[in-house]
Amino acid sequence: MLKRYFLNNKKRNFSTASIWIKGGSDLDSVGKKGINKILSSLLTRGCEGFNNFTLSEYIESYGAELNQEVFEDGISISIKSLNEHFSKLFPLLDLIINKPTLLELEFQKVKKSSINFLKKDKENPFNICFEKWRRIVYSNHPYAFSTNGNANDLSKITYEDVLLEFKNFKNRDKYLISNNLEINGISIENLEKNPSEEKSRPINNDLSPNNRFDFNNNNSNQTIIMFGNQTCSRKSSEYLPLKVLESYLSYGMSAALFKLFREKNGITYDLGVYYPVRSGNAPFLVYLSVSNKKALFAFELLSTLWKDLLLNPLIDTEILLAKEKLKGSFLLGNQSVDEILQRKIQLISYGISSISEHDLNSKIDEISSLDILKLTNKYFSKPFLSISGNRDICLEISKRWKQNF
Repeated sequence: MLKRYFLNNKKRNFSTASIWIKGGSDLDSVGKKGINKILSSLLTRGCEGFNNFTLSEYIESYGAELNQEVFEDGISISIKSLNEHFSKLFPLLDLIINKPTLLELEFQKVKKSSINFLKKDKENPFNICFEKWRRIVYSNHPYAFSTNGNANDLSKITYEDVLLEFKNFKNRDKYLISNNLEINGISIENLEKNPSEEKSRPINNDLSPNNRFDFNNNNSNQTIIMFGNQTCSRKSSEYLPLKVLESYLSYGMSAALFKLFREKNGITYDLGVYYPVRSGNAPFLVYLSVSNKKALFAFELLSTLWKDLLLNPLIDTEILLAKEKLKGSFLLGNQSVDEILQRKIQLISYGISSISEHDLNSKIDEISSLDILKLTNKYFSKPFLSISGNRDICLEISKRWKQNF
């Protein structure tokens, strides 16, 4: 069943309609990792009345865009056009999700392309490091695996497997949102504020240090360090305090990571925090890339910062600045209609009610330094570490990490 929602946005000369299908790579079965990525690509390569070429040609003739993307928790398919063409293009979404052609020839093309992409991806030390990090953090949970799958599984996926997956796809919850009234959707503002429960797996902080560390040995002149843990779901009351922590660490040139590594020590410009929205326990990951000569020093700086977060609450000026930057990021993020629609429909699928800017700011203002200190100790006292670099450097960092954490 398709649930429709309308977002009464400022008047614009273009319209976007986005469908969120609940369930993405988290529904990839064992031995078939990447199958929903293949299916998603196939959906937009032909539907009733169109093959791959004629569908692209029809959309481009109106200067429109068709996009699809697979996430851990869902699949997004959207179409964007000028207002005067929307009525001609909007019906395509229904055809794409309900009457795709799913041709075997297109399947073979997508499968080959997906495998080639993964081969190139394997050459990227950053991606390798991240793959190792989430495998030790999430073990056999679906979040441990890339939305792109892996080459071994992809090579074994058959055309019949994809057709069977589409049968499952048809039964998934689907949500449509648009800034165009033609969709006849429920206004976001009228949604009931009684979200359903969404359970997440509990985190495991009882693992030994050996089970919380992995590394990739390479001959690069750079060392990549990834440090963190899984945390909470987007529905949790802990989400916003962790967003404040993310803001403190990584938002702008005044952020703690920037000041420590770039301004004071000038050792890296490639660093940040990865804290995405998830219906389950989201990863909270600090990452940085430094020259091999500076790797041990960089790790000591990161360890010192981390231990300080575990022991001491943020001072008033730090948390006030972090909260203001977070408010600003939410407000600036509301400038793009596409981003607004994507975020709104994703949260609706999680069972999260829409919230006004005023109420959101009030919730952020209520967050205290002690709230953040409590969460850093809950989630980060025993962090998971992944490194990509020279073997001797990786092992030395591992040794120091075990002593500290």
